[in-house]
Amino acid sequence: MIHDADADLELIRARRVAIIGYGSQGHAHALNLRDSGVDVRVALRPGGRSWAAAERDGFTPLDAAAATRWADVVMILAPDLEQPKIFREQVAPNLKPGQMLMFAHGFAIRYGWITPPEGVDVAMVAPKAPGHRVREVFLENAGTPALVAVHADASGAARALALSYAKGLGCTRAGVIETTFAEETETDLFGEQAVLCGGVSALVTAGFETLVEAGYKPEVAYFECLHELKLIVDLMYRGGLSFMRYSVSDTAEHGDYTAGPRIVTDETRKNMKAILADIQSGAYADRWKQEHEQGLAWFKTEREQRRDHMIERVGAQLRAGMPFLEPARLPDEQPAAASR
Repeated sequence: MIHDADADLELIRARRVAIIGYGSQGHAHALNLRDSGVDVRVALRPGGRSWAAAERDGFTPLDAAAATRWADVVMILAPDLEQPKIFREQVAPNLKPGQMLMFAHGFAIRYGWITPPEGVDVAMVAPKAPGHRVREVFLENAGTPALVAVHADASGAARALALSYAKGLGCTRAGVIETTFAEETETDLFGEQAVLCGGVSALVTAGFETLVEAGYKPEVAYFECLHELKLIVDLMYRGGLSFMRYSVSDTAEHGDYTAGPRIVTDETRKNMKAILADIQSGAYADRWKQEHEQGLAWFKTEREQRRDHMIERVGAQLRAGMPFLEPARLPDEQPAAASR
């Protein structure tokens, strides 16, 4: 693990950094770097919904072409499928030898959607947390772990500058691990699909539906299959699986050992390997790109159907009675007076 003592913050402080995009990761990178003493500009599509947010945070946004011409370091934090067009039309024509092109996810480089020119350093700093958490822990004088990779080292100093950037984000406070663009992309996609998002969401929903279909109250099913999940994950986060098993009851631990293999079966593991194979071959990336090019009709339908699931309706009602949780709402669910 690489920590604060292994990175020189002055390297990134001596550069002008353009952050393209001001979403979850973009706002965190821009604000953390600025607080670390870095000269930062935010690049956005004129009139886009993030423009006002960047202005509220004290930035004067530019378009990506102007930001690229101004910067020494260009970090692209737009959505994966929008990056190739932004790069092709605005970034590439304005890149000069000696600049550094950066990413927080290796997707576009790994699948060949972006091919940087010769003479440009290409590196990645990928915090292992959503952007809002990257910002929160930075303000707490802590940090989120990150992965760092160098794809092209034209200057011979790309690694040191990437580590300096990571230090500006606060990531070296927690620790940074060196990797490759391919390893970061493939493991990140697999983790999201098989475990963190796809796997957990499907497991929680299936457990909820099983209890409700058996005649149990939806509210009770929600608490057992979703609400308490945070308690278990927090134990894992602090001390691993063994600490979680130590902390729960013997009955819960016994159920872990006996029921877990009945849920994650040989067939499940076979499907996990197939998911990984699709990621490694590029088949998943091709399907996602095709879906995007066709207007995301299936994706949007799935999103709406899942937002209307009983577990979501019941959960919203229960969370409303627990204000100490600081219940979150989707932007389009906010009352008009509270919309942002």
